[in-house]
Amino acid sequence: MAAYALKDVVPLQLLKDAFGDEIKLEDDGTESQPYRILAEFSVGGGEYAILQSAAMQKHDEVEVFRIERESDGTLQLSIVEDNDAWEDLVELYDEMTVSFE
Repeated sequence: MAAYALKDVVPLQLLKDAFGDEIKLEDDGTESQPYRILAEFSVGGGEYAILQSAAMQKHDEVEVFRIERESDGTLQLSIVEDNDAWEDLVELYDEMTVSFE
């Protein structure tokens, strides 16, 4: 994935429309944990979500997920495993949220 500019971003609300401001995700199939939906956007042909659990918020960390649609319209999340792509998406999210005013 190439680095993208802020002008390439298209805001989305797929998860927020379906779940509200939080979504519960399972940890290794055992425990459910709530994550705040910080941002959703489309860039470079992919749709992504930036999520944060309460534990992650304490350390100012986020997680990046790819939003995928099943044939029945169900939304699925998959972790962005490519480190370069993950970094590019987090940098893009930072640009979306930083204000220099």
